[in-house]
Amino acid sequence: MALNVVRFDYWLDPAFDRIVGAAPGVQLQTCRRQGDDAAAWQALAGAHVYQISAAKDELPRHWFATEELLQRCPGLLAVSSSGSGCDTIDIDACTRAGVAVMNQSGGNADSVAEMALGLMLSVLRRIAESDRLLRAPARGFSREDVMGHELRGRTLGLVGVGETGRRAAALGRAFGMRVIGCDPAYDAAALAARGAEAVSFQELLRSADIVSLHCPRDAGTLSMMDAAAFATMKPGAVFVSTARGGIHDEAALHHALASGHLAGAGLDVWDQEPPPADHPLLSLPQVVATFHTAGVTHEARRNNAELAATQIVCLLADGQRPARLVNPEVWPLARERIARVLQPSR
Repeated sequence: MALNVVRFDYWLDPAFDRIVGAAPGVQLQTCRRQGDDAAAWQALAGAHVYQISAAKDELPRHWFATEELLQRCPGLLAVSSSGSGCDTIDIDACTRAGVAVMNQSGGNADSVAEMALGLMLSVLRRIAESDRLLRAPARGFSREDVMGHELRGRTLGLVGVGETGRRAAALGRAFGMRVIGCDPAYDAAALAARGAEAVSFQELLRSADIVSLHCPRDAGTLSMMDAAAFATMKPGAVFVSTARGGIHDEAALHHALASGHLAGAGLDVWDQEPPPADHPLLSLPQVVATFHTAGVTHEARRNNAELAATQIVCLLADGQRPARLVNPEVWPLARERIARVLQPSR
């Protein structure tokens, strides 16, 4: 019996197809996101693993791993995210259905941490602003008009000190910054081992010269950076997010910047991606904006593809517990379901 892996035709590093395609007894099918829903539903109905994009605006909503989709895919054993995020997956619904959810946590951590530091540098040193002025037909500005600030000696506050946050902490220290952090997953000793001095969220907002988000998007973090949070930040502080859209309130951030309370922002993530061209934040010169590309490097995409493919192949080969299991509470039930499918082929 062939074990079926299904994915859609979003861009994925070729390593994924190469590794999964070479696995004995595994059949990989790539479906069109648009234009042939009937064929896609037929493929998903027979899927054992669904490899899904982590980007919420890259995939039509009806292909999200929701309870409705799971009901139409009774043989599904696992859903594998293309990255660390699970915005396209209803994790609770998967757990109820006995479906393992896997992500690729850490695969793009270096790329995202580098982008976070790049945004900090661009905002504080006014790199993007200077670039725009130099390209404009009319000049008439001096070097002092785009005078910026150094990172050295400033306090970097990391909201979330997982794999990406840990790497951002190391980069911050390399630039001579004091690094503080908050993360409910780690105690003070663990945070210290990850390179950050433990503080509360409120203390971080009050103390940091730069607040950088590295936390997941979930029920506990949605709209966490609201008007009150931005008002708590130090006057003249900088806000950076390479996490997920929806964690910060875009209207509240615009007000904090336009009023002069915050000095600038570096934003890689948006409620809608890409943001509309007339988005108010894009009109502010002190905002450096990118299109959710923090984790989009050749190295990170290859790492994630290899991690995802390897987890899938190991799962389908011998029912091995995934190294990056998002919903560990599902494993007893998922293991039984996987064993029932694999047993006839042994």
